[in-house]
Amino acid sequence: MELFTNFPLWASLFAILFAQVVKVPIQFIFLRRIDWSLVTSTGGMPSSHSAAVTALATAIAIESGLASPVFALATVFAIITMFDATGVRFQAGEQAAVINQLLKDFNKFVSEAKGWPDKDEEEKRKELKELLGHKPIEVFFGGLTGIILTLIVHYFFSIT
Repeated sequence: MELFTNFPLWASLFAILFAQVVKVPIQFIFLRRIDWSLVTSTGGMPSSHSAAVTALATAIAIESGLASPVFALATVFAIITMFDATGVRFQAGEQAAVINQLLKDFNKFVSEAKGWPDKDEEEKRKELKELLGHKPIEVFFGGLTGIILTLIVHYFFSIT
């Protein structure tokens, strides 16, 4: 039963869920289209990874204090996660976009040069995932989301 009262865990899980779901209305506001697949995808605004790790660190700070070793661990974990989201994963997504374009260009050349037979889309190669990482602004707002949501959730936990 201790699992159900683990505030840092629930704050982090809530931050992930919120950040993933809020991507749909944010995209609708800016692009005027609804894409429910964003709820289960990586990348986008805000970063659910950043929201989760900052929610975890904030909740641990509330429960254990800023001087606790567990808070230090959570903070370093958050920094590494957020750095990775803007660095390695973002660059992997950029490379995937270039590779996908090269494959499209190559397939167009082959179809024009040799009369490439039409195939069902299911038979064709799946495109590499381009939306892997985050821009710094997405990580920033993901982190801010995690902190704010944790403070709100803590308020409601503490009044019960």
